[in-house]
Amino acid sequence: MRIFVTGATGFVGSAIVQELINAGHHVIGLVRSDAGAKSLAAAGAEVYRGDLEDLESLRSGAANSDAVIHTAFNHDFSKYVANCEADRLVIEAFGDALAGSGRLLIITSGTGMANSDHSANRSGILATEHDLPASSKLVPRAASEEAAASVAGRGVRTAIVRLPQVHDTEKQGLITYAIQVAREKGVSAYVGDGLNRWPAAHRLDTARLYRLALEKADAGDTFHAVAEEGVPVRDIAQVIGRGLNLPVVSLTPEDAAGHFGWLGAFAGRDAPASSVHTREKLGWNPTGPGLISDLENMRYFPA
Repeated sequence: MRIFVTGATGFVGSAIVQELINAGHHVIGLVRSDAGAKSLAAAGAEVYRGDLEDLESLRSGAANSDAVIHTAFNHDFSKYVANCEADRLVIEAFGDALAGSGRLLIITSGTGMANSDHSANRSGILATEHDLPASSKLVPRAASEEAAASVAGRGVRTAIVRLPQVHDTEKQGLITYAIQVAREKGVSAYVGDGLNRWPAAHRLDTARLYRLALEKADAGDTFHAVAEEGVPVRDIAQVIGRGLNLPVVSLTPEDAAGHFGWLGAFAGRDAPASSVHTREKLGWNPTGPGLISDLENMRYFPA
């Protein structure tokens, strides 16, 4: 199949591109820079020059493909709400091109969208693929799933992949930012007792899940790319402390925002998630290293 991939040179997207090519699919990757185009061509994909702000280019790219995998997202958290609403417009544009065609649109979201506990209090309940997201008025990132429902109502075959902390030894989702904060503040911190949990999955396992979703998803499916249901944030902070040779400290919820900045909204959140349905539906069996293992083996200091 001809698969149009946004975020094709990104952390997750580049792994998806290679997974799809290895499985015999033809990948058309959206890129906006010369460096991105060179990297994508070297990977064996077709280069499609465009931009998330150019909705017409997105419509054209989708119209000339057999399916769309949308992974791109602007992670500038200083404009978080605006970026979430921009993603809504991107998904609506894809809907214009795919409505009534039967071609699949895979949208990327986060497992946190399925967890109703958006405070530092642990609910102890695993978020599942069947959980509906919160309103985007409360959780801005839910705009993507609202857009998916909107285009599905127009006859688009959609599926959603919710991501946890996706990791390897180079990057680890929100944890990458936590490492930056630890460098800046001279301590590796967690909130309260640090037993709140974040789900995780290795980058290559995540890429394989997207490929399986492409090949097996039914309209309206939601999948969780969760290999580990919940890693305690205290364990994460401790391994970061060892890696950077910094003390590990507990913060009160009141102090978290001042210490972590925008990350403070997430630092104390308990958000474990299940992937039981995903594994059963897709036959997905993650095999990559765990989050703590990757954090233990990453290079904290340049050679």
